[in-house]
Amino acid sequence: MNLPINNPYLPADKQDIDNIPDEEPNFPGRRIKTDRKPRSLVTGGAGFIGSHVAEELLNMGHEVVILDDLSGGFLRNVPQRTGHFVKGSITDVNLLQDLFNANEFDYVFHLAAYAAEGLSHFIRHFNYENNLVGSVNLINMAVKHNVKRFIFTSSIAVYGAGQNPMSEEMLPMPEDPYGISKFAVEMDLKAAYQMWGMEYTIFRPHNVYGERQHHGDPYRNALGIFMNQIFQNKPITIFGDGLQTRAFSYIGDVAPYIARSCQMKETTNEIINVGADTPYTVLEIAEKIRDWLNPDAEIMFLPERNEVKHAYCNHEKFKSIFGDRTPHTLEYGISKMVGYAKEVGILEPIKFKGIEIWEKMPESWRRFTE
Repeated sequence: MNLPINNPYLPADKQDIDNIPDEEPNFPGRRIKTDRKPRSLVTGGAGFIGSHVAEELLNMGHEVVILDDLSGGFLRNVPQRTGHFVKGSITDVNLLQDLFNANEFDYVFHLAAYAAEGLSHFIRHFNYENNLVGSVNLINMAVKHNVKRFIFTSSIAVYGAGQNPMSEEMLPMPEDPYGISKFAVEMDLKAAYQMWGMEYTIFRPHNVYGERQHHGDPYRNALGIFMNQIFQNKPITIFGDGLQTRAFSYIGDVAPYIARSCQMKETTNEIINVGADTPYTVLEIAEKIRDWLNPDAEIMFLPERNEVKHAYCNHEKFKSIFGDRTPHTLEYGISKMVGYAKEVGILEPIKFKGIEIWEKMPESWRRFTE
């Protein structure tokens, strides 16, 4: 199937995504013919991490079906080799039923989510409907159709504050609706295994960046925000003093392991932190982006917002399963992301429709809401 790919040089409002057919030739009318290669469903496969996971699965010889509603992803991210793309949401139970009836999925890789952690305070119903209820819809289908394993991309947001370095043995204490929803899905997967025996693997990545990240999203992904601001000749904006620390993780150190885990006995029913070891301040990251794109760019400090000040993980469990590895350097990852962002150019900021609570929302976000 030849996918209609967006022109990355066109602004978002000119891209032809509304004319994409909701069905592709093999869905949902009949089962896709197969020689029984492993078949995987990747939700959020037109997004950042999801598209990289889909690509890795194809390299492993899987047939891949991608489900994505294109609310935060792009068709240009979908690997051409898939041939199987479905435009739709995990909140649509009827669509999921048809999709699972039409395919014998061996594995489900669930990466679809609205991952704006800070914004989740102000879109509580939307957050739980998409990130929790939608996930439960998917788990239900996976159980009913005897999926071998469900691989879920959670988040270190489940840990909350003051637990550094974060390790899998710690008691999660999420502090925002996004983290709460992720932890709830983790618990639901454990309950599903105890009841029906469906295996799961849970990854908790953190601060992932790289090629295909949506740098037009004003609510998340600091590196992308900084790049897009420089492209528009605007100041780089930082909440607070910029001394918040995060271990920024290059996509090449995350996606391959998520994909590979499905057929590894060692990852069965495990929760695994995945990402970089070295924390950097947000200010350091802003300065590095500025050095790459425009050394004269101004850095503007905004009022502090409610967020975890320091967050970084212990990866001993990851290393015990996958072996020690040499992660990509921050400079390498930034160079790859900068190259990609330059090709795409300026992206119009996504405007979130349907803010539920306005009180205490950062002023700088209000102009991106409707």
